[in-house]
Amino acid sequence: MILIAGTVDVDPEQRDRALTTGADLMRETRTQKGCLDYVWSADPAVPGRIYVFERWESTADLAAHLAGEYYRQMREHIGSHGLRAADVHKYAIERFEPVYDETGTARADFFTR
Repeated sequence: MILIAGTVDVDPEQRDRALTTGADLMRETRTQKGCLDYVWSADPAVPGRIYVFERWESTADLAAHLAGEYYRQMREHIGSHGLRAADVHKYAIERFEPVYDETGTARADFFTR
């Protein structure tokens, strides 16, 4: 699994519009093969900040997205709202499990293996 996470900063006065008008693009991207999650979300504590969160089943699925029309449209869309900075990273996830164990206790350790 591939995780994309980070922040994008746009003109604070344009952030909410960027998110609202980008909703269709988020929905369309979620239809792509291997896309498990794709969302942009406002940070209520930092004006102009958008959090990016994506999960892809494989590197190949992410590569197809990055080479495709929805990715191009996303870059143009965000750029048109006063892009100021971006700090977005990809992570290869080899191991994951629920945060809560069978008793409902939140755990930081990996407990299922």
